[in-house]
Amino acid sequence: MTTPLDLDQLQSFCAIADCGSFTEAARRVNKTQSAVSMQIKRLEERLGQPLLNRDGRTVALTEHGHALYARARRMLRVNAEIMDVFSDGDLKGSIRFGVPDDYAVRLLPVILSSFQRTHPKIVVDVRCQPSEELLEGMKRGKYDLIVFTQGTNHEYGELFRTERMFWVASHGGQALATEPLPIAGGQTCCWKDNAVEVLNRIGRDYRIAYTSSNAMAIASAVLTDLAVGFLPESALQPGMRVIAEDKDLPRLRDAEIALMRASHAYGGIYDALSSHIVASMGNLDGKDNLPMAAE
Repeated sequence: MTTPLDLDQLQSFCAIADCGSFTEAARRVNKTQSAVSMQIKRLEERLGQPLLNRDGRTVALTEHGHALYARARRMLRVNAEIMDVFSDGDLKGSIRFGVPDDYAVRLLPVILSSFQRTHPKIVVDVRCQPSEELLEGMKRGKYDLIVFTQGTNHEYGELFRTERMFWVASHGGQALATEPLPIAGGQTCCWKDNAVEVLNRIGRDYRIAYTSSNAMAIASAVLTDLAVGFLPESALQPGMRVIAEDKDLPRLRDAEIALMRASHAYGGIYDALSSHIVASMGNLDGKDNLPMAAE
């Protein structure tokens, strides 16, 4: 009979994979660095394969490490679910949660207010940042859970919602008819990259007229007719004109919204919040969510 793998070793392995550092991983799992190193050595001996490449201070997963990572995460999740089944205590504690303000403006107040009503003993500390900064913050251990836009990189996170992206302008404005087309987007943004890509593909002349990492600032630029923007359906706001797809503004790639957890964030309060977010956003009706019909 095969001896089961050690969950404590898998926890340390996932922590290293998440942050790319033995030192930081040791802090996260409350062990000394030498103890974590010994755990990884024993895990590699147990599996008979190298799991991590160590190059000075840089640590990266090997091919076998990548094969183990997702499976180790699933084992940690199942373990947490089992513990929850046999726990009779109230859910309480605090969660560090990150979300892009693209979604936060319209959805976050509704989602979190309903969550606080059903889970009054769970405190959610929220920080809004662009997806790239949220992923970096997760790597540095600043968050327990984040919602982010996957973009073209599907290596991380649990995809739970796909939304149509729309070109948007202000009602009665002139930005849409201006040449070159003024567009507004984030500083480092997969949506802007896709918008530029499709405009270049059709040879449409454009200029980056407004750049900001703040979604409200981008929305203001659109609503005040400074530029044309691009947003997923859940981020559309009243007063925005949704532009019908045509030869001058081709369809954009869909927005893919994912959830990512720290390696410890399974079961209990973390599952309560993540399940609530996924259910709340997953049940949105796109047609009801649009502020107005496409024109």
